[in-house]
Amino acid sequence: MDTMSVTVAPTRSGTSIAGARESARHFLENLLPVIAAEAAETVVMVVSELVTNALRHGGGAAITDLTAHPDGIEVAVHDDSPQAPRMRTPDLNGGTGGFGRPMVNRLARATAVTRGPAGGKTVSALLAR
Repeated sequence: MDTMSVTVAPTRSGTSIAGARESARHFLENLLPVIAAEAAETVVMVVSELVTNALRHGGGAAITDLTAHPDGIEVAVHDDSPQAPRMRTPDLNGGTGGFGRPMVNRLARATAVTRGPAGGKTVSALLAR
């Protein structure tokens, strides 16, 4: 299998988070060899989390790139904030979050944060195929 890649349309709202998930599902459905259902749902969950974080903490807009490698799926979400994500203690009472980044770190083979040449950053996760 060759590498296959797609860029999801820019995301700007909660309904677009759902659109990013649907775009990820569509991308995964068209892969050969077919990706296992559990692995596909993990990719979709990571897309949802990284896009949500980009919208919430990264300036209100995000672009998602999905790349299928022979042995993994890479999710990369670009936003306009130069501030790197930080780990927080999960808020068990106030509902302010802190669960997503640890979840992504547990699910991914590798994660990275890179600064863009014109500002902003990309948060990426490499997941099992």
